[in-house]
Amino acid sequence: QVQVVESGGGLVQAGGSLRLSCTASGLTFDDYAMGWFRQAPGKEREGVSCISWSGGSTYYADSVKGRFTISRDNAKNTLYLQMNSLKPEDTAMYYCAAAVPLSITRWDDTGSYNYWGQGTQVTVSS
Repeated sequence: QVQVVESGGGLVQAGGSLRLSCTASGLTFDDYAMGWFRQAPGKEREGVSCISWSGGSTYYADSVKGRFTISRDNAKNTLYLQMNSLKPEDTAMYYCAAAVPLSITRWDDTGSYNYWGQGTQVTVSS
């Protein structure tokens, strides 16, 4: 049974940092591209970032480029999202997702992903 579990969310002031983690079990982790999505109340889920199975390729939404960094440790079956210079508009539930195969042109499409976690809340106060 595949399990995807996010952690690391919390409450932080604007300008602060958080690091999200996501562990996946029940699958061959390094077969999968991994993505981070977020969903704010009343809004659609949107792609934040994606990383290839090897970690060699990464993709970011324009809204987070230069502030967020995605990485993975295949030996630990773990995905990370380092979030710096956080803004109130980054407040959302953050989700981790796994995809194989993944068309890079659709990395930010929720339909491209096979497995999802339950999410971790990130709240940025002004």
